[in-house]
Parts: sequence; C-alpha cells; structure tokens
Amino acid sequence: MLTIYGVYTSRASRTYWLAEELGIPFTSVPVIQGRRLADPLAEDAAINTQSPAYLAINPMGQIPFVDDDGLKLQESLAINLHLARKHGGPLAAADASEESLMTMWSFWAATEAEVHSIKIVKANDSGQQDTPEGRALISEAVTALKKPLSFLNERLSHTGFVVADRFTVADINVSEVLRYAMSEPTLFEDVAHVRAWLETCHARPAFKAMMARRAEEIAG
Repeated sequence: MLTIYGVYTSRASRTYWLAEELGIPFTSVPVIQGRRLADPLAEDAAINTQSPAYLAINPMGQIPFVDDDGLKLQESLAINLHLARKHGGPLAAADASEESLMTMWSFWAATEAEVHSIKIVKANDSGQQDTPEGRALISEAVTALKKPLSFLNERLSHTGFVVADRFTVADINVSEVLRYAMSEPTLFEDVAHVRAWLETCHARPAFKAMMARRAEEIAG
C-alpha cells in the first residue's frame, strides 16, 4: 500500500495527480507546512513539517514523503518517476531512452524552471504581488523563465508532449512546476505549444480530480 504524507496545497499535488492517473489505491496522511502555523510546535497544532511525530517519520521534514510498501522516498519528482516505473503503462518509459529523457526533463524542471516559478507563487501566496517589491520579484522570475519556456516550446512542437508522442509522468512533473507561474499569462504569450500542452494536461480527469480535492482542502 502506498502512503502519501502531505497536502494537496503543496508539491504533494504532483504525487496525488500521478496516483489518480495510475488508479492505484493510497492512503493520504495530511501533513501541512509548518510555516503556515503561528506555533507549529503547540500541543494542539495540526501535524506539520516541524512536528516531532512527523520528523520521526521523515527527519528532513519535507512533503511529500511516501512509504511505498516499505520503500521510503522524498522529493516529489523522484517519487513520481519511481511510481510510474513501478506500475508501468503508458505513463512509464517504454525503453531506456525514454527513461533517460523522463529523468532529464524532471531534473530540468527542478533546476531551470521551478527555481524561478516558485518565486511567483510565493509572492502571490504572501500577498506581495501588488507591492513594488513583489512585482519586481515576479518580473525577475518571468524574465528568467523566458529562455526555459522557449526551449520547452520547441520540444513540444514535435509531438505535443515532453517525451515521446504520448502523455507521461514527465508531463506531470514539468506541468506541475510551471503551474506555479500561470498567474502571469503574459509569460506564455509567445509559446503557443506550451499553452496548448498545459491545456491538454489540465483537461485530464485525474488532474481535475486532484484540483477538486485541493479546492476542498483550501475551503476546509
């Protein structure tokens, strides 16, 4: 049995989406980010990334974290690559070349895109998006993302997907990183293939199911 520690309003969204795509049973253990609490160590605090009980499970105090039949993993992109490989099907690599490309694009997402897109979502989440400081931070991130998005756009121009000619775990990993930047629509004006690809990814029933649960979490 797969156990996912995290919440839908975190990087765990990627793993929840993949689990929905694969149709595998899983247990979700809600663990929120400690930074969201005034006192994460209070006796009545919800279990969070600073809770001693959670640190006993994952000493790094990060989410998501999974226990997959005894195999314990952190780092959302690596978790997704593992689950796709384990369960197979069209989301997984068909051969060694595809496996390498899926790994490459997941690393690319983390090093070339997320380092910038996360600045955008953090500025919005902290309410700084309309302040001079916030706008300057977002503008800097948007500028830095233009080259990576152009690179991705060229790749998508061939088949419409990140790897091969079908939707795979690589599309989940990369699109979830870029979702953080979608509050800035001008960023996507000159990358039509990226826009079309994001629409395709977000039209998938599993993505919609994940986002519905995310909305319920926010409302709750």
